[in-house]
Amino acid sequence: MSDYTIYHNPRCSKSRAALALLEEHGVKPRVIEYLKAAPSVAELKEVVRRLGAPAETLVRKSEPVYKSAYAGKTLTDAQWIEAMARDPILIERPIVIHGERAVIARPPEKVRELLGS
Repeated sequence: MSDYTIYHNPRCSKSRAALALLEEHGVKPRVIEYLKAAPSVAELKEVVRRLGAPAETLVRKSEPVYKSAYAGKTLTDAQWIEAMARDPILIERPIVIHGERAVIARPPEKVRELLGS
């Protein structure tokens, strides 16, 4: 079993590129297609903790659901996490986790920050 995890959207070119970069380095990550199997509030809290950044960092602000329901609002980390659990399309992609660290792999080369760590 891999100690890498990628929250992946196969329709996203950045997500596909990050996955390919991992595989080029011999990493076979656990792939979570988060639009098919939405992460729980607890899982998202853990991702946020490993990122070491505010939950809002994970929010895709270009999505129609963001624009219609959240634009211009100030939410707490807990509220953003609940929103992403409810509407996983809001989750930025890809997110790669290794051990206690995580990165939003945009650009995909950010994955290199985790390789070898």
